[in-house]
Amino acid sequence: MISLTYVLTLDDPYRFAKSRTVGNYLGLSPRQRESGGSSPQLGITKAGNGHLRWLLVQAAQYILGPLAPDSQLRRWGLDLAGRGGKNAKKRAVVAVARKLAVLLHRLWVTAEVYEPLHKIDSQAA
Repeated sequence: MISLTYVLTLDDPYRFAKSRTVGNYLGLSPRQRESGGSSPQLGITKAGNGHLRWLLVQAAQYILGPLAPDSQLRRWGLDLAGRGGKNAKKRAVVAVARKLAVLLHRLWVTAEVYEPLHKIDSQAA
């Protein structure tokens, strides 16, 4: 369901110069408001397709949950959630959702096969 919604929403993967911009397009980037010396942490922009954003957040919650298989994305998200803070788990879920959107775009453009522990396997060898 997620991949079909993703492909239908983005339509043409080559309209994005960089995979990173997909996160902004889907509204998974934090809003910014800087005033003087402060830069408060705000919620996401919520631009783009709300249904796809909801699906990506649900996938991120599964990735960070107890039943998900081990992967580099999961380790990164759990590390981010473990840093503590008031909303650490929520921030980690949105960050994993954004990273998942970027990863899906990159895999779509390059036609690579996803390897969950790519960097870790190559370092162990």
